[in-house]
Amino acid sequence: MKLLKLSLLLVIAISFTNCFEDRDDNAISASEINDFVWKGMNAVYLYKEDIPDLANDRFSSNEDYTNYLNGFSQPEDLFESLIYQRETIDRFSVIIPNYIEFEQLLAGISKSNGLEFNFYLEPGSDTEVFGIIRLVLNNSVASNLGLQRGQVFNAVNGTQLNVDNLSNLLNQDSYTLNFATYNDNGTVMVEDDTIDASTDSIELTKQTYTENPVHQTDIIDVDGENVGYLVYNGFNANFNTQLNAAFAEFQANNVQHLVLDLRYNPGGSVNTASLLGSMITGQFTGDVYSKLVYNSDLQDLNTDFNFVTDFDGNSINSLNLNKIYVLTTNRSASASELVINSLSAYINVVQIGDFTTGKTQASITIYDSPNLSSNNINPNHTYAMQPLVANSINVNDQEVPSIGLTPDISLIESPQDFGVLGDLNEPLLAAAIADIQGIGRFNPNASSEFKPLKTTINIKSYEEEMYIENDLFFNRLELE
Repeated sequence: MKLLKLSLLLVIAISFTNCFEDRDDNAISASEINDFVWKGMNAVYLYKEDIPDLANDRFSSNEDYTNYLNGFSQPEDLFESLIYQRETIDRFSVIIPNYIEFEQLLAGISKSNGLEFNFYLEPGSDTEVFGIIRLVLNNSVASNLGLQRGQVFNAVNGTQLNVDNLSNLLNQDSYTLNFATYNDNGTVMVEDDTIDASTDSIELTKQTYTENPVHQTDIIDVDGENVGYLVYNGFNANFNTQLNAAFAEFQANNVQHLVLDLRYNPGGSVNTASLLGSMITGQFTGDVYSKLVYNSDLQDLNTDFNFVTDFDGNSINSLNLNKIYVLTTNRSASASELVINSLSAYINVVQIGDFTTGKTQASITIYDSPNLSSNNINPNHTYAMQPLVANSINVNDQEVPSIGLTPDISLIESPQDFGVLGDLNEPLLAAAIADIQGIGRFNPNASSEFKPLKTTINIKSYEEEMYIENDLFFNRLELE
């Protein structure tokens, strides 16, 4: 498949006043980077047809192109000018100043103390904030210190948390958490609840950490039937064998029901999401699981992902289920949503929790190289881009709505009842078990009045990307 020929693919020498540092700390002009930004977006962007400045005939001459690029002093400014409806449609395309760090993040490597948090306004306050540890990563600084999900804190380094200082205090590499207790004062009303400071504290320092997204597996006996419980925190292709091993455990224990906990899973590899679908089922081999649809210039790249029986020489451990339970929050995004959307066309998927993020688009990392791949990258800078390039749809051509996927059983995590993951009384899991038992909908005692504050503290850079592996894309993409 050939892209439309671009008459401007010759390197154009443009002199800008703004300069950037390359990998050898030599100052370079912005011209090379801006040239890469426009050409890359013109070649692959999903919403190219909606951006007049990306039209193939946008420029009448090299001089016209040069003058256009000269209007942007920063690559980020040019990139943002090419995004289609940033607030509502394309919320996820990003430009990457340092692709080396980015590649480490995709591999699951980051600087972390092993904690993830939810934050809430204190009852009766519009400014003061308290936090709850929502997740303690395995074999991390925090797990080695014995910290637990559900612990409450209201200060860092002795400073009370508020909406203005929250990010600065928690984004430090080292800090001290000052713990507190949630006190409902013996009533069901939230208005008289208080966050009471304690004298307990702990000092934490972030370290380089590699996360295995297969966070937890359990076998739960429910009325004589085995229920598999899997906490899966990211579709990381480097851990496909560990994911398959979890299903081997479920297979060996004759699991009859599956609860897939994706509440903190922001997405990742499209291919890994398709493998997970085959592990859950097994009876649809060869059928279309999900599809990727590109812009009108790249229709030859449209891809079907089928249910399969193996990957990389490994046989897939399949459960042949006709019904599963998926636990979600508003942090469940992209590839997590792909799994729900794709499986629901074949089996009964019971979604429990909150609306998901609402991301149906997939992206690819493109580099400043002759064919935009990671081969022969321009050594003069470390910029790359992660633009949306395709829509993910299921076999019935249905995409994930921008408002997210609607839960069948609506249940929002509450600071009054932040249960232990895998515990039979943890509200989201308890709701799944109640449905398995057929005893009606689970009604937690906790109030649904609490909504976590939106922050960037738990968000690793670019973590909401649903990405396409390079070999699935660039082996079929040709530029002239």
